[in-house]
Amino acid sequence: MIENFEVIELKIVICYKAVPEEQDILVNSDHTLSFERAEYKIGIYDLNAIEAGVKLGGTVIGLTAGGEIVNNSKMKKSILSRGVTEMYGVMDDSLVGIDSYSTANVLKAAIEKIGDVDLVLCGEGSGDIYSQQVGPILGQLLGWVGLNAVSKITEDSDGLVVERSLESEIEVLKVKLPAVLSVTTDINIPRIPGLRDIMSAGKKSSKVWKLDEVGVKVENRVETLSVLAAKQIDRKKVIIEGDSTEKIAELYEHLRKIL
Repeated sequence: MIENFEVIELKIVICYKAVPEEQDILVNSDHTLSFERAEYKIGIYDLNAIEAGVKLGGTVIGLTAGGEIVNNSKMKKSILSRGVTEMYGVMDDSLVGIDSYSTANVLKAAIEKIGDVDLVLCGEGSGDIYSQQVGPILGQLLGWVGLNAVSKITEDSDGLVVERSLESEIEVLKVKLPAVLSVTTDINIPRIPGLRDIMSAGKKSSKVWKLDEVGVKVENRVETLSVLAAKQIDRKKVIIEGDSTEKIAELYEHLRKIL
């Protein structure tokens, strides 16, 4: 016998980050990287969080923090065309290059300002730094249930049922709300916005706050000393055919000499 239960409409916040388009990053002759021609986009892992929130339904809010890119009309349209109901951002030059704790602290303040949030979804990591720290720290700062490695989310009568993909097993947990979940790329295939989605995005609500409007001061910053591309190495052009023990040993010897 299947019991009927009322599904509560959730208020979901999706945290996302604007990152440079990888294909636009140029490597200079001294192996430094040039971002001058790089367009910005939503981080690839954040797209899975957006899709997961939209599929759950309810009110789905996009939230980001950073420098002037937060107020970029193209970035706003990009998030709002993916099924998100509305978008909020925190913009300040001091937010460029901050550490994971400071990022989570700014997002926490914005979430509390939005109010009455049931669920926060994050990607497994940002598309540039990929520290995988912001989601777990955010859960701790909010004092909510916090889980990472989430590969499936299902609504339940008193919360959510989530699956976590671990190294050798799938963990199934019942989660009471509010909660902060960091989802993996296995959870879905993000949608590609159609023309109608892009056109309607301009009619949706967006709000950008200054840092002092959310009541947070940024103290911890990360100083990048240098970022260098690896030197290009010519291929060895060694081809080993077959899968016998001898061939595997031969491959091992080649790898051992190189490493």
